[in-house]
Amino acid sequence: MRLGDVLRFAGGALRGHRLRTCFSLLGVAIGVASVILLTSLGEGAREYITGEFTSLGSNLLIVVPGKTETAGFAPLVSTAPHDLTEADAEALGRRIAAIRRVAPLVVGTAAARAGERSREVTVVGTTRPLLEIRKLKLASGRFLPADMPEAAVCVLGARVQRELFPGENPLGQVVRIGDWRFRVIGVIAPRGTSIGMDLDEVVEIPVATGLRLFNRTSLFRILAEVGSHEDLASARAAVLEVLRERHGGQDDVTVLTQDSVLAAFDRILMALTAALAGIAAISLGVAGLGIMNLMLVSVTERTREIGLMKAIGATPAQVVGVFLIEAAMVSTAGGVAGLLAGVGAGQLLQQIYVELPFRPPGWAGPAALGVSCAVGLLFGILPARNAARLDPVVALARRKA
Repeated sequence: MRLGDVLRFAGGALRGHRLRTCFSLLGVAIGVASVILLTSLGEGAREYITGEFTSLGSNLLIVVPGKTETAGFAPLVSTAPHDLTEADAEALGRRIAAIRRVAPLVVGTAAARAGERSREVTVVGTTRPLLEIRKLKLASGRFLPADMPEAAVCVLGARVQRELFPGENPLGQVVRIGDWRFRVIGVIAPRGTSIGMDLDEVVEIPVATGLRLFNRTSLFRILAEVGSHEDLASARAAVLEVLRERHGGQDDVTVLTQDSVLAAFDRILMALTAALAGIAAISLGVAGLGIMNLMLVSVTERTREIGLMKAIGATPAQVVGVFLIEAAMVSTAGGVAGLLAGVGAGQLLQQIYVELPFRPPGWAGPAALGVSCAVGLLFGILPARNAARLDPVVALARRKA
């Protein structure tokens, strides 16, 4: 039997049992579509988080008060023997040549009021370099002045400006934050959410004013931008050394790099993607059982046909080949259908959740197709061997009975 004959024979057998074939094909398609969709979700989450951390700025060091052993995550709660102060931030920028910009941060929430309008806002006390470090753009006005560290001035996020001053020019007007009065000197261009913070709902004020507003002595973070990526490791060591010296020889801060944070997230999300793919692959195993059931029934119903094939000279290997090709055709067709369905569903979700990319990793498509074909062959072996072992005379006689 030539390959073309075998393919035509297998195709005819599958067309003769359309309902069972379609159900087996559907099972494989669902399994492959699940693999594609879930791995797209995991990969999309990884790309989204990578993009979010990249948007923080380039070559960034993040100084966190409190010593913690970490592979990349900032501690949620930390205690430090010494406060992280504005003077510490100034010392880093002054003493470490590799650092281009330093921005201290103090963060809190407060009620912002303008006339009869009010709303809760996130207040960020910082300095002028934050504009360049975070790559923020101004819609109007100017950012925090470098020569007025304790001025009662503020810069509004885009949504805060729209809600407190709808249809008005906010520049020069007064906003009351908590019990303090601030003059508006600028508005940040719309930016959206970054690392869990909606920058359109933030109000920036000078860092010294922020510490007094929230009655704090320690900074929340210090952001330090290094001149080049190659200097990150040496700059991190220098930051630790400078702060150790300033804090009486104690290692009471944690210095994170974007690379370490991204590497930690990348490991977690890659493991998550693999776990999701494994869960989805279980449905491929279930689909394989369906294929085996289809082929076993097919062997039973085609006993005389198998006997006739063997009577005219078909070898056991050829009979096995016929049934394995049938199983491979069902699983491969189901795999292709599932791949198309998974990609299509991902594109549909992309339209709904615009910010989260739904793109499967490069290995997902070929792996899903390969596994689906392998599942068909694996679960087709038992029925194929049963067919090959049939005695032609007994098979023909059993069919006639």
